[in-house]
This record gives sequence, structure tokens and C-alpha cells, in this order.
Amino acid sequence: MTALAAGLRAWLLGAGLLCAGWVYADTPCRIAYDMGSSGIRAGANQAPGTAQTEIDFLAPLWAGRDLDEVLPATISALQGLPVQAQLPADCQRVGGGFSAWRLAWQQNPQALARQLAEIAERSGVSVLVIPQSIEGRYGYRGAKLLLGSDLQTSHILDIGGGSLQVAGENSSFGLALGQKAWRRELCLFLRGAEACAIGPLTARELVRARALAFVRLQALAGRLAGPVSLTAISRPVTRGVAPAVAKFSGQPQGAEGLSRARLSAAIEQLAVLNEAEAAARLQTQPKYLAYLLSDMLLVEAILRSTGVNHLKTSELDLTNLPGLLADDQAYRWSAHYACYLERLRHMGLPAYASDPATCAP
Repeated sequence: MTALAAGLRAWLLGAGLLCAGWVYADTPCRIAYDMGSSGIRAGANQAPGTAQTEIDFLAPLWAGRDLDEVLPATISALQGLPVQAQLPADCQRVGGGFSAWRLAWQQNPQALARQLAEIAERSGVSVLVIPQSIEGRYGYRGAKLLLGSDLQTSHILDIGGGSLQVAGENSSFGLALGQKAWRRELCLFLRGAEACAIGPLTARELVRARALAFVRLQALAGRLAGPVSLTAISRPVTRGVAPAVAKFSGQPQGAEGLSRARLSAAIEQLAVLNEAEAAARLQTQPKYLAYLLSDMLLVEAILRSTGVNHLKTSELDLTNLPGLLADDQAYRWSAHYACYLERLRHMGLPAYASDPATCAP
């Protein structure tokens, strides 16, 4: 059983909903789709299997187009993933659209509503554009589910492709500034191009990069109930930033986690190197370094904004599936989906929090 499946099973058992064999006693069968910036993952509340596929939802949006070109692949995935994961056939189906779908709404709300209606008609899946605050709630609950008592910080840090979440039980912050989005923004700021080799940086360019990161995250501190402590759960930190800092410092990562002081010192060392020099210093291949410097700058700004001096790390295969499967509001909307789309056109993202019971019969 995967960590996700085991965690989901623990979640349901703890809620008193799951009987032996992954079957709810009184709750209808649900299938959920976690629709992020890079693909779709499907899972159910009555079966442990999951399946996923890669779809780059950000590329057409960043190119100034909409999601029409990826609709065929999206519909095919929504139809095929439950079969691939051997999920029950007769289940209520809801998709949660996250960072890329929020961006699509910002760029063209009317086009997105039309695309969502087409997806529902052709696949039978009601896709909701999930507000950032709800995504943060999903993330913290999922981490707490998987880590249990090992999660000893007030918040988790989850850096995705299109957005980042600093999520806690009582307060959260999210921003459309994930790994891919931040690197693109930094390239535009420093080099005037969407894709670039960020390093090497002059001293002045490094100051400008740090200033941009800090400005973009300046709202973070005021949005979280303090004092704040953080556990980073995603690979950009656990497999990228943290090991690089350890190598640059010449010391293994301590029990306290990733030190902000060591991170800042490592940035100073990495920033002056070109890709080949960095690869030799870190004893890795250049292709693994594409996001490293931008990731380090992003994490440094997060720590500065929150006042956190030591970042704990614990890599998780965390998805939004457990949160979405447990979200009754999402499944209520699937029964009033035309009403949801109409409200999305006129209310925007707050449509999700409105009451489906007030929709006309």
C-alpha cells in the first residue's frame, strides 16, 4: 500500500467512515481528481488505488492561450484514470482545479466556464476551481494525516509547480508562485525572457533577485497566526535545496533542519557559479540544477518573511485527494453544477463558498 493510500485509509478510519475492505458504511462512493499545474491524479473513498497522468496546464496559459488545446487530454484522463486505478464505476465524481485553473479563471473567466461545461458533458466530472485557502486546508490536513505526531510545526511549506502553500490548522497563505512560476518570473525580471540560465549573478543582480522574492512574499507574515514554525514537504526542498545547502556548508543537515543562515551562505556561493561549475561543485548533472538557485531564493524569502530560522524537512507524497474526498461542499456542488458554473461566471472564485442549497431547482 502506498503512503497516500495508507494515509487515506487512516483518515477514513479516524473519521469512523471506513469499514474493512475500504468500504463506507453509509457514505456514497466518491471519486476525486487532483488537477494541478502538471497533471491529474485520481483516487476514491472506497478503494486504495490511485492513477495519474502528466498534462502541462500552465504552458498554454503562459503563452497567452486558454485550455482548449488540452481539453481532449483532460477529458481522456478523467475517463481513463479510474479504470487504470481499478476504482468503482458508479461513483460521484468531482475534480479540484488548483493553481493552473485559478490562472485560467483570471485570464478568461467566460472561456473557462465554457471549458468546464464541456468537460462535464463529455466526461461526467464536475470540475470546481478550488480557492487557494481551501487548498491550504487540504494540504495541512493531508500532512497531519500522513505524519501524525511527527508533524511538530505550526505550518507546512508545499512548493508546487504553479503555486506555493504555507498551510496551518488555523491560518494559511497561498500564492501563485510555485517552482515553475517563480523561475519564469525571475527570468523575466533579470533577463527579460521567460526561460533563462539564472546564474551566474553579479552582486547587484543577486540583491535585485532577493528583493523581488521578498516583495512578492511580503504579505506572508501578516497572514499567519504566530509564532510560525515550518516543515517543508515537497521535493524542491527535500531533494534540491536541503542537500545543496549541506554540500555547500560541508556539514550534514542537523536535527533542527535547514538553517536559514546556511541557506543564505549557500546562495552566495551558488550565485557566482555557472551551470557546469555548480554541477561539479555539487557532484550532479547540470539538468538537475535548472531550478536550484531560484528555489533557494524562494525558500530564503519565505523564511525571512515568517521569521523562521530553521526549516524542518519531511518529504511526503502529498496530494489534494484526501481533502477533496472529504469535502462535502465539493460534492454538493456536483449535484448543482450548472448553478456553480453560472456563479463562477458572475462571482468568480468565491462561488465555491456560496450555498448550493440556494440554487434554483
